[in-house]
Amino acid sequence: MRLTKFTDLALRSVMRLAVVRDGDDPLTTREVAEVMSVPYTHVAKAITRLQHLGVVEARRGRGGGLALTELGRRASVGWLVRELEGDGEVVACEDDPPCPLRAACRLRGALRNAQEAFYAALDPLTVADLVASPTGPVLIGLTDRPSR
Repeated sequence: MRLTKFTDLALRSVMRLAVVRDGDDPLTTREVAEVMSVPYTHVAKAITRLQHLGVVEARRGRGGGLALTELGRRASVGWLVRELEGDGEVVACEDDPPCPLRAACRLRGALRNAQEAFYAALDPLTVADLVASPTGPVLIGLTDRPSR
């Protein structure tokens, strides 16, 4: 199974926000985009979705920026990926035209089971697990910047 670029970007954004140290200025969406070397508009869409999920909080104005919420810190990676990817099937049996094997196909069920096993493998992991060493220090090093 391959994650969408949107989910990948959202997860990397959450990981970067998870290592903001106490006393540091919060990162902005633009700074996250620069760190990830992706367009600002892509990060903005991911951050908006993460806000709707309650994982990220965004504050406007002077001293504003992005912060990971408590839910974001303890969220299961499996839950987060499910929410970002949606509950779609791995294969599109009902597309136009529909697959002629759909009524008697065993592949669809096997792929559904494999998809659930993929998510189940991510369920015990939290965002904190993802940013444990050696990943956390690398993430911090991506934007060692002077205070605003």
